[in-house]
Amino acid sequence: MSAFKYIPEPFRIKSVEPLKILTREEREAKIKEAHYNLFNLRSEDVYIDLLTDSGTAAMSSAQWAGVMQGDESYAGAKSYYKLLDACKDIFGYGYIQPVHQGRAGEKVLLPLLLEKGKFAISNMFFDTTRAHVELAGSRAIDCVVEIAKDPSKRAPFKGNMDVERMEQAILEHGADKIGLVVMTITNNAAGGQPVSMQNLREVSQVCKKYGIPMSIDAARYAENAYFIQRDEAGYQNVPIKDIVREMFSYADMFTMSSKKDAIVNMGGLVGIKDPDSPLILQLKANCIVAEGFVTYGGLSGRELETLAIGLYEGVDENYLRYRIGQAEYLAAKLDEAGIVYQAPVGGHGVFVDAAALFPQIPYYEFPAQVLCVELYKEAGIRTCDIGSYMLGNDPDTGKQLKADFEFTRLALPRRVYTQAHLDIVADSLAAIKARSANIKHGYHITWEPPILRHFQAHLEPISD
Repeated sequence: MSAFKYIPEPFRIKSVEPLKILTREEREAKIKEAHYNLFNLRSEDVYIDLLTDSGTAAMSSAQWAGVMQGDESYAGAKSYYKLLDACKDIFGYGYIQPVHQGRAGEKVLLPLLLEKGKFAISNMFFDTTRAHVELAGSRAIDCVVEIAKDPSKRAPFKGNMDVERMEQAILEHGADKIGLVVMTITNNAAGGQPVSMQNLREVSQVCKKYGIPMSIDAARYAENAYFIQRDEAGYQNVPIKDIVREMFSYADMFTMSSKKDAIVNMGGLVGIKDPDSPLILQLKANCIVAEGFVTYGGLSGRELETLAIGLYEGVDENYLRYRIGQAEYLAAKLDEAGIVYQAPVGGHGVFVDAAALFPQIPYYEFPAQVLCVELYKEAGIRTCDIGSYMLGNDPDTGKQLKADFEFTRLALPRRVYTQAHLDIVADSLAAIKARSANIKHGYHITWEPPILRHFQAHLEPISD
């Protein structure tokens, strides 16, 4: 029996979707057909889908009602203005631009700040942000705190920027060569770890000192605010909305995949704090070319409407307590099984340390991908590699990079799975751990695209 008590859902279920469970033989055939890449699987062949928490949430009855209220006018829709009101209330920014998802926000914003010969610094870049930095001709520098690199060591705010290393990077390359500093909250690549308010404040001070713009990658801003309220001195009695407003006050701009904490299936935002910023006119031009007119930004009216509602649902404190509680419950089950993960558990999932589970498998044989495949074969569970396989090759030399972590991410979709599903995940991991020493080799890549390879690459198991 787990020592951590499951947090009961602060909602009741109104609609259900049937799931199919394949036999182990069928699953082994399916993953082979998918070239051992879980992105290539059909969703109908997956039992518990923990590939991502992006766009996979269950919308509320209020959001579904909002679908019918969506104004589908091409320009100036009332749903757009409802979204603006929500964003200005929560974030306090002067300009808000809807886009169809987070990477679209990066596409329209980052080329305005980055170019060949420049650098961008982050606590850690996630995959699409790093790709957009490189597509702009710049290079990405990660400066996460060192303690984050020891998954077994528990400490609060392991997603923080190492401010000293950040300033050293600025001095090494020259402030004029740093196009942008990005704070990813929570820090997905480091295991969904939160960033403290103090750290945001310190990073902001350094950016102001050197005249460098600061942006927030805000996909999981509400979860980050919950951790600040729970764990940072002085914030225990501060409402989540007020914490969010302070977090965003330290940055000049933000990009957001609203498919996470805003609990929608499609949507994104770009925010500029200064309503008179010269960036806004350029941002609008990029949006019109790539996304559509500025008042819809690639979204239908019904999507604008559900996003306006979801922004408020995502900062509800009862919901956030349950949301983080799900991850903590699963982590407690893994503690019982002796399975190492990035501890303490982060907000949107559990990041299992596959290198600790398979110490015999080197990084260039992708131990995190090994665990992804084994989980699918074991119980039809789909997960994602957050390790060297995802990190890819050096953009200058073409050589395989070694990631700081070899994580298999168990990303929990919002308001989707129950305690029983989490028990199956924990039991499956325990079963794999029991036979982990018998798995001698990992995978090699037989084909890969030049950018963001993990979405499409083909792999084959390495044999003796």
